[in-house]
Amino acid sequence: MKFRLTPLNFATALLIMFAGYIWIKGAGITGMQAPHLSGTIAWIFLLFAFVVSFLDLMFRNFFPETKKIWIVELSFITLTLIIFLLVK
Repeated sequence: MKFRLTPLNFATALLIMFAGYIWIKGAGITGMQAPHLSGTIAWIFLLFAFVVSFLDLMFRNFFPETKKIWIVELSFITLTLIIFLLVK
């Protein structure tokens, strides 16, 4: 199996990096009122990373061409950001 870089690979790496940073530095860096929740927040980021990694595997099975994977995954990320901003 050939390794291909995709946008969700970058998102997974970013989420794991955020989880590690919050685990080490604590949740006080986010400006939260309850900085003792850093372990919980780190676990949530790790769960998000697992879900994004699983979605990346699903998209790879449905779209064998790298160009199509990039288009679909960038569309998915854009749609997710738009929904997040609308809810916020």
